[in-house]
Amino acid sequence: MVQTILTRLATSLLVIFGASVLVYCIMYLLPGDPVLLMLDPSSATPEMIQNLRVQLGLDQPFYIQFANYFGDMLRGDFGKSMINSDPVLPKILEHFPATLALTALSSIIAITIGITLGVLSAIHRNGVIDFIARLVGLFGISMPTFWTGILLILLFSVQLGWFPAMGSDGFRSLVLPAATLGLVGAGFIVRMVRNSMLEVVNEPFIVALRAKGLSQRTIMYGHALRNALIPAVTVIGMLIGDLLAGTVVVETVFSRQGIGRIIADALMAKDLPVVQGVVFFTAMIYVVLNLLVDISYAYIDPRVRRAVRT
Repeated sequence: MVQTILTRLATSLLVIFGASVLVYCIMYLLPGDPVLLMLDPSSATPEMIQNLRVQLGLDQPFYIQFANYFGDMLRGDFGKSMINSDPVLPKILEHFPATLALTALSSIIAITIGITLGVLSAIHRNGVIDFIARLVGLFGISMPTFWTGILLILLFSVQLGWFPAMGSDGFRSLVLPAATLGLVGAGFIVRMVRNSMLEVVNEPFIVALRAKGLSQRTIMYGHALRNALIPAVTVIGMLIGDLLAGTVVVETVFSRQGIGRIIADALMAKDLPVVQGVVFFTAMIYVVLNLLVDISYAYIDPRVRRAVRT
């Protein structure tokens, strides 16, 4: 088991490095000059522009810039913003709790709705519950996140006045953004759990359990569900990472102050240290989540645990 974890960690480091290289290359090739964004083009002289380039290290070749920046990040130094010279890491840590709360609540909503409707849909196949579950799944997968957020604002904020439309003030302002992301995630989980359950109920061991006289509830919830959760756990682990990435759109729509809003503003300003710092930070979280998913397999499925031991 320890060897498996170490192997996953080594692979995770390669993923983080690859994500950093990809984002750095994209930001480097984007049109626009961050130096001109920091200075007033109407009053900046060529000497001032060149001096600032040297000060920021932008006069060096691409590979040297990236090597210096990535080395600093490995030491915990995410650099400073090119726009206002604020340290990047404290800024990320300041806004991360708001994004973490949004991701956590949206994950709870997605997992609760997705697993519940997925199981009930498989048990009551071709019934009313199955129709509702498939409708929720289709809605969650098909609707863009920003459009779902706008619909929820129009219904629950403008028409009913139950929740605030924007801001980051308290739990009530968190409900609509979390529901927006949660409904999208629930759509994927519903379809996965439903399909997994329908496959499991036709397995020979389910037939044997019925022959032993076990009740339908015991078979479905005590045996079928546990086996059906194996592929669902994979989807849930990846989904949490997707929800974390989805906060960029949702925090912009609902005017929430989180790391999603930070990276959206940084992209508009071509603030490379902020963009790269947020990507590096979220990539580490995504890798940790996937590592936890891999470890959880051994506790859910005894076959995986035996394979790891051998």
